[in-house]
Amino acid sequence: MTEPALPSPRPVSLAAVATVFAILSLYGIVTLRLYAAHRPPAPQNEAPEHLPKELAWKATPASRREYLAQLRSQQALQGQVYGWVDKKTGIVQVPIERAMELVVRDNGGEK
Repeated sequence: MTEPALPSPRPVSLAAVATVFAILSLYGIVTLRLYAAHRPPAPQNEAPEHLPKELAWKATPASRREYLAQLRSQQALQGQVYGWVDKKTGIVQVPIERAMELVVRDNGGEK
């Protein structure tokens, strides 16, 4: 006896692939729309007067340059002077050169 011809699996496979693709596409579209709807605008695209004070420096390129220059000068000063970071815990600020000398002295300096 001859076996009956089975239907070709190809149409079923194409339908399954198309269905999975459609479901993933729909999921991606819905996810992107929800994400974009609840995401606040970037600070650099917002007017400075509409931003909170802690983000106002991001408003314009000039304000970002000014903030960066101020931050760098503050960091340069911190690397050159003594001071207290936290008196309760005994954490101090030491000039970088002196800190390197102390580390070498305390750790032997030789390997």
